[in-house]
Amino acid sequence: MKIAVLALQGAFREHLQTLDAIGVEGVPVRLPKDLDGVSGLILPGGESTTMRKLIDRWGLRQPMLDLAERGSPIFGTCAGMIVLAREIAGGEEPILPLLDISVERNAFGRQLDSFEGELNVPVLGDQPVHGVFIRAPIVDRTGPDVDVLARLDDGRVVAVRERNVIATAFHPELAGETRFHRLLATMASEHDDPGEGSGRRPHPTRRSRPGS
Repeated sequence: MKIAVLALQGAFREHLQTLDAIGVEGVPVRLPKDLDGVSGLILPGGESTTMRKLIDRWGLRQPMLDLAERGSPIFGTCAGMIVLAREIAGGEEPILPLLDISVERNAFGRQLDSFEGELNVPVLGDQPVHGVFIRAPIVDRTGPDVDVLARLDDGRVVAVRERNVIATAFHPELAGETRFHRLLATMASEHDDPGEGSGRRPHPTRRSRPGS
């Protein structure tokens, strides 16, 4: 099994290292051909506007949408959450609108306002998840098919899942946290094995509009 990591910009190396730590082969993705034969995809933190430009420059948008539409699991962290959101505050055109959420970028302020915290993520067990928030987004709205995986103490949503797509506003990979990556690997394994009987459904991808 191979899990792809978008490697155009941002903290992709840490995701590759985390995959290696759990015994999964990570594949850096810079061109559409790099997605051949992969079982899942990670979109790392970084700068979402730069990611948008590079995704389109190298023709990666539709191949990644196709991967999600086939039911392969997708995981985005921080800027990766923005890339996956159907709505971005301020009216910015979505990039890969796979999650029925609205996000606000840099919701906690500047780089100096970065912080770390313990989060309850029941789907990952009783042990809290240590999250690193760096110029992190926040989820302002979730659609009816979106499961909230984690909230801050004040109730703001910072982790979500919709079918085969997961996103976190924080960086688990920078905290040595492996459980999200293990969950992704489990989802990928179940998707690859039709004998699992997981009842999976392809993600209802919205095809990108011309010029988007």
